[in-house]
Amino acid sequence: METEKNTAAELKETLFAQKKHAAMRMSDADTAECNAFCEAYMNFMNTAKTEREAAAFFTEKLEAKGFVPFKPGMKLNAGDKVYLNNRGKAVILATIGTAPITEGVRLCADHIDSPRIDLKQNPLYESEEIGYFKTHYYGGIKKYQWTAIPLSLHGVIIRRDGEKVQVRIGEDAGDPVFYITDLLPHLATEQMKRTLATGIKGEELNIVVGSLPFKDDKGSELVKLGLMKLLNEKYGIIEEDFLSAELEIVPAFPAKDVGFDRSMIGAYGHDDRVCSYPAFAASLDVTAPAHTSVIILTDKEETGSDGNTGLCSSYLKYFLMDLAECFGANGRHVMSASKCLSADVNAGFDPTFPEVLEKNNCAYLNHGVCVTKFTGARGKSGTSDASAEFVGEIRKILDDADVIWQTGELGKVDMGGGGTVAAYIANLDIDTIDIGVPVLSMHAPYELVAKADVWSAYRAFKAFLES
Repeated sequence: METEKNTAAELKETLFAQKKHAAMRMSDADTAECNAFCEAYMNFMNTAKTEREAAAFFTEKLEAKGFVPFKPGMKLNAGDKVYLNNRGKAVILATIGTAPITEGVRLCADHIDSPRIDLKQNPLYESEEIGYFKTHYYGGIKKYQWTAIPLSLHGVIIRRDGEKVQVRIGEDAGDPVFYITDLLPHLATEQMKRTLATGIKGEELNIVVGSLPFKDDKGSELVKLGLMKLLNEKYGIIEEDFLSAELEIVPAFPAKDVGFDRSMIGAYGHDDRVCSYPAFAASLDVTAPAHTSVIILTDKEETGSDGNTGLCSSYLKYFLMDLAECFGANGRHVMSASKCLSADVNAGFDPTFPEVLEKNNCAYLNHGVCVTKFTGARGKSGTSDASAEFVGEIRKILDDADVIWQTGELGKVDMGGGGTVAAYIANLDIDTIDIGVPVLSMHAPYELVAKADVWSAYRAFKAFLES
């Protein structure tokens, strides 16, 4: 009987899929490397809270590493490093490989925009001697989560003389922050009757920006006048300059270790900078790839990828075609031979809310980077659904590199779901699969990830780019 039990245990070890906490598979050296990598990631998260700031961060790092702006028709050789900055909101970088370009490229696609609150084009107003900004939220948010927390203001203003003014208020020590009010529970009887989705309405997401009047005169809108005077003195703007501005409200929280054991990271914007940073870091560390490596750090994913900085546009296709032409190759043939990791987050299993995920087919914190064969909603709507052959290829790459990884879907079949940029790249005839870090409280002002999963994502991207 004991022999039979041992045989059953051995068979389970051999035949069953093994779910094991990453910490049980990582050496002390692995853990030290993981923690150092995540420290650098957290510094990035505190530096780059918008797509413009992320694009500027990446561009600066690329130039320091010897990358040069890409120009169609330029002569390129193995080891050359080029980049393209698309309108200050998206970046493509490439390291030329030793293999012929006709064998395709290894592409990682990430997005650097995150859900947030944008200002309307005519934002500034005064009501009952309080100054406010009117807003329009960006991406999928739970609106009630954005009330009663400190907020910062980021973006650019293009003045009427054409000068670009950079704005970043609320992040540095001594900076003021901004705020969206909510009702006190004592007076919220009627509000509490609303559904959770409408507890705070879009037009109630008004940003408190000041309350002191311009004292040297009498009349109406003196608080607004006082605020415009401050803005004019600091930035040289008038109210009409808001018409040509992109100003974004994001949480003023810094990225921080979470838990007594510091095993997790809380931050705004893990979706999807928790994939873009590891992919970027991996691309810098793969200095002599066999296949040309291409990383795209794109914009507009949270609103459907439309616009000329989103992946529904043609700028990635044009780049790949121009890159192929530098070697006298046909861009269409290069794309057909290429392979892509669509690097985006997945929903981590939350034991507090277990009913929305199917336990055998979902991602868990501390179980490594998550490979997702298909996304979409319900009947796989809006997904590319990677082929079994490509899943097998990625599986072998990760296993051979001893990457800690898992697989998972984005929720139960009829629960909902979501999409990534995978379909837009697959539509270029490129083999594509989703891979990313599991996240708790996705799209909240403060999201949660496990450090081991962030490090596993870096190692997965590096293994893929080296394949």
